[in-house]
Amino acid sequence: MSADEITLHLPRERPFLGVAHLVVGGLAVRLDLSFEQLEDLQVALGELLEQHETEREITVSVRVESGTIHALVGPFDGSLEQELARDAGDALGLRRVLETVVDGVEVTNRDGQPWVELTKAMKP
Repeated sequence: MSADEITLHLPRERPFLGVAHLVVGGLAVRLDLSFEQLEDLQVALGELLEQHETEREITVSVRVESGTIHALVGPFDGSLEQELARDAGDALGLRRVLETVVDGVEVTNRDGQPWVELTKAMKP
């Protein structure tokens, strides 16, 4: 399967964040994902998009490759990177939520700013 990719550039205003969910939902239908897989992706994406940031735009890039969905979201400020690096113990922190619903969470730097890559295997 060749890689399919969709990239959105959205204002960080709440009414526009639903567009990202809509696109991921459409992609999930096209890929015949289960409801549980779609819900996991929606929860992870929602948690990241709800992070309070400056008024810059947010980019969401979703790519399907070799049976895995990759979602790259950013840019964020350093506080998100610190939040993801922190061990919250038994508390329900952002990292724990993300690690519960997706298979991989990785913070990468692009142009000196943190971006988060989520990976989720497509199970039959």
